[in-house]
Amino acid sequence: MAETVHSPIVTYTSMLSLLASCPPFVILLFIFYIMQMVHNGSSGWFCWLINIWPTPTSIVWKIIFCDGAFEAALQLLLPGKRVEGPVSPTENRPVYKDNGLGAYFVTLATYLGLWWFGIFNPAIVYDHLGEIFPALIFGSFIFCVLLYVKGHFAPSSSDSGSCGNLIIDFYWGMELYPRIGKHFDIKVFTNCRFGMMSWAVLAVTYCIKQYEINGRVSDSLLVNTILMLVYVTNFFWWEASYWNSMDIEHDRAGFYICWGCLVWVPSIYTSPGMYLVNHPVELGTQLAIYILVAEILCIYINYDCDRQRQEFRRTNGKCSVWGKAPSKIVATYKTTASETKTSLLLTSGWWGLARHFHYVPEILSSFFWTVPALFSNFLPYFYVIYLTILLFDRAKRDDDRCRSKYGKYWKLYCEKVRYMIVPGIY
Repeated sequence: MAETVHSPIVTYTSMLSLLASCPPFVILLFIFYIMQMVHNGSSGWFCWLINIWPTPTSIVWKIIFCDGAFEAALQLLLPGKRVEGPVSPTENRPVYKDNGLGAYFVTLATYLGLWWFGIFNPAIVYDHLGEIFPALIFGSFIFCVLLYVKGHFAPSSSDSGSCGNLIIDFYWGMELYPRIGKHFDIKVFTNCRFGMMSWAVLAVTYCIKQYEINGRVSDSLLVNTILMLVYVTNFFWWEASYWNSMDIEHDRAGFYICWGCLVWVPSIYTSPGMYLVNHPVELGTQLAIYILVAEILCIYINYDCDRQRQEFRRTNGKCSVWGKAPSKIVATYKTTASETKTSLLLTSGWWGLARHFHYVPEILSSFFWTVPALFSNFLPYFYVIYLTILLFDRAKRDDDRCRSKYGKYWKLYCEKVRYMIVPGIY
């Protein structure tokens, strides 16, 4: 059953607002942000938007299908280490094949190879973004409908069920770990192999398109692309830890997660680079290096936060955190089967600064790969603002979930680690 953090009226209002506004917003972003079209007053706003609204063509469906099929094949066929996920609320333990980094390098090598040998020009992808986005919006919506139907009639495990409300079931999802057959994990595909992989592919695409236009790549777009690729490379290198994150471990496969990864990540997360294609900025060597160093530091801190927590869990607290034995709280909780279990809550290292301190370098990372656009236009910073809101909301949801799970132990944890995200502030 889906759990909600906010009051019912806030929950329903926010869900319906996002369901109604997110799909058209992606297209509006493209229209005003990339096409730079403005209403000329010759007709009403609605008629004007209808006239210029991009519609998918056959080439776009072919691009999306080939990309999806290629990534699905890599997910299934590439070798990888067997990795067990966390035990679910109904005592299931999902098993994954850790081959994301291999799939990432094969994808980029294939994409660049097709361009280098003149088989496929990635600039075509940029030229058809206006059609790709509505195709993703429509196709992903149908995909989420199918997930809803599957959750009702053919769930993959006992980690599924309905809360009795169609809107909540569709938005938050019916299944925690939906699969096709035994080995094809749907959330790994949507979140990692399509969403995150598209981020890297589009970052490279924007560089190739600007090179085609100007005969060179500006240092601002180069910095943006390098930083995004470093971030995505780190994600796939550490992909197994993502399978222990809130996205996989707690959020079900519905519109919120799956549509977001299939549509929002390729369109919104890549938008700073998309903007820089036609708005190049010359940063100069010194400023470019400052931005690169600051971002790489943020990515490292983000990685080390995850590494610290994973090592603490793996060793059952018998490890070193910043050169000392870790401070911890031994918390007990009851499962859905009323069994009593124990968890260790880390209260030192990065996790002693704030309960969700790892969101600080995450937000700063988004700022540093956007700041090469400088400040002549507000639009590139939409992603930074959106991510900040998303992560603050996620921190609250996670806090409320842990408070419900651990009770008095979570209260003790909050007394020891007082701040939710920003040490000394919030």
